[in-house]
Amino acid sequence: MPFTRWLYAVTYLKKGRSGDLSFYARSESFWFVTIISIVAATLVYLPGLHGPFLFDDYANLPSLGDTGPIDNAAAFARYITSGTADPTGRPVSLLTFLVDAHDWPADPYPFKRTNLILHLLNGALLALLLRRLGRILFEGRYRPFHIESAAALGATLWLIHPLFVSTTLYIVQREAMLSATTTLLGLHLWLRTRHLLDVGRVAAAWWTATAIAAVTLIGTLAKANGLLLPLLILTVECCLPNRGTGHVHGRRLLLTCVAVVPSALTGLYLVSQGISNAMHGIPYRDWTLAQRLLTEPRVVWEYLRLLWMPTPFTSGVFNDAWPISTSPWAPWTTLPAIAGLAALGTTAWWLRRSRPALAMGILFFFAGHALESTTVPLELYFEHRNYLPAMLLFWPIALWLTRPAPAPGVPARWRFALAAVIVVALGAMTFANASLWGNGSSQALVWARLNPESPRAQVLAAQTEVERHRPDLAIARLTPLLTRYPHQAQISLNLLSAQCATGAVPATTLDAANISLRESVDTGSLLSSWFFRAIDAAKAGACTGLTLEALDNLARAGAENPRLAVGRVQDLLHVRGQIALAGGNVERASGYFIQATLKEPNPALALTQAAALGSAGFPKEGRAQLAYYASHKSNQGYAGFRMPTLHAWVLRRQGYWEREIARLDATLRSDIMAGSPRTAQ
Repeated sequence: MPFTRWLYAVTYLKKGRSGDLSFYARSESFWFVTIISIVAATLVYLPGLHGPFLFDDYANLPSLGDTGPIDNAAAFARYITSGTADPTGRPVSLLTFLVDAHDWPADPYPFKRTNLILHLLNGALLALLLRRLGRILFEGRYRPFHIESAAALGATLWLIHPLFVSTTLYIVQREAMLSATTTLLGLHLWLRTRHLLDVGRVAAAWWTATAIAAVTLIGTLAKANGLLLPLLILTVECCLPNRGTGHVHGRRLLLTCVAVVPSALTGLYLVSQGISNAMHGIPYRDWTLAQRLLTEPRVVWEYLRLLWMPTPFTSGVFNDAWPISTSPWAPWTTLPAIAGLAALGTTAWWLRRSRPALAMGILFFFAGHALESTTVPLELYFEHRNYLPAMLLFWPIALWLTRPAPAPGVPARWRFALAAVIVVALGAMTFANASLWGNGSSQALVWARLNPESPRAQVLAAQTEVERHRPDLAIARLTPLLTRYPHQAQISLNLLSAQCATGAVPATTLDAANISLRESVDTGSLLSSWFFRAIDAAKAGACTGLTLEALDNLARAGAENPRLAVGRVQDLLHVRGQIALAGGNVERASGYFIQATLKEPNPALALTQAAALGSAGFPKEGRAQLAYYASHKSNQGYAGFRMPTLHAWVLRRQGYWEREIARLDATLRSDIMAGSPRTAQ
């Protein structure tokens, strides 16, 4: 039995026998430990599979049903080109979501289940990668069983680490997981390329190098992080020995083609991003590029702290209150953080020959953060950014823990016991965190407690309290928060909702909401969804003080905010039209709809407006709205080589919008012929 042979291998090592181990001790023990780790990871993650969709899930997954169920080739073409994240639109990630659903709304369970399967696959690929690296670095120096047990343990520590719960169970972060999968495959291909060159199979080596380019492309189409594969290959290669049976020049040529040149191009892109952001500023952020670059070293140290001193619960997806470094001395930890990272990187470079596993883990971690923690103006902090960079970090300690030879002051059996304790502790913390991710209400309240300064976390907790019929708790939570963050529209609008749940909204809160909407930097997709719910409440008279006139004043305040993007202003003009329509004033509604169209002619918006007019009993005005859009639409589409450009081309090629507009126009015409439309006011 595999277990018996594995136990024999451990006994063999404890007796201190020299020489090679048997095939079973070297291979079956590796697979035994790896499979046990995968089973254990599955068990600790199971409670989290029953959690709800969250935040960015709602921004990305509804495209599964935006143009109807994906049940034919035309619908597939529209869906696969509908991505807006990165210039590529991440079509590979969109493709994998079809494994779980073909329409929207959908059940979150299949999505989370697929994420977990992908995480387990990455764990297995990592174990194999560490085994291959160990054989290259330590064959002849360490016993084979040591190399393979260290590989299995190093992968296990990564696989069940609690920090990666927020990647695995956050559905949309499948994008980060897929780019990690392609990176692991690419690293395997590179090690295969090295081997082929060492045995003189140059032609085959060029074929595997070509496959690396293909894998890089696939990873980039999953998420832009896939671009880092060449840099990560270069990082690993810098720590590997140069010994071989010749073809050194061939290896250098291949390395230049698959790693050096692409890494240089990525570096040039990051530099150009930095220059552009420094010259033109960063819209919709409350920090500058210089402040971002000063802040990120502190963020990276926090990542390292959580990786090496894990906790059951972390801040999760809420990091909007992370303190910004405004200078090297403010806060005082900024300069030490920069100096510390420089010292750590320099030390790793010096150790790449004498301590290659340690150096490789550190340098790989830094290289993995090159895209998301430098000049690209993303949010400052997210846990999922460590998913790929941390893959080699635990390998050095696994090598030490599994080393059978005596170490000064630390007997082998103690280190084996310590390894077991670490694995159990990590598994317990991951189980606790996964259980929290499986309970949306508890998750919101715990995150609010862990992130007292995060407006997003407090707003989510307040929404949960309202759903639990405790609006008083939500009001008590949001009122002082609005005093500290008067420009945060998400706080003021959710405070209005909580107060509305008690039956009345004070005029002071309406005034505060007006101020926040006039001065907010960006409101995301909050505005439209909140206003549409509020319109229904105002029409029903369910909330004293929240009238259609009050809502129109709020929408006007937002539309006059010069800091909002054109799209947000367009949304607010559309909202004003809906408010006017709810009040029966079709002439004013049509006017606002026209203003929204002039901001940025949009066929989807035109259809929504015409349908709203028709549903309200004004089909003639609905047809007029469609005609107005038709006279102002532009066929220019998106500029540049981006996925939205291709998506617009697909829609034009299919005649999708023309067909949908014609269908709605025919329906409105039938309504006019079927009966007398309402009289416009």
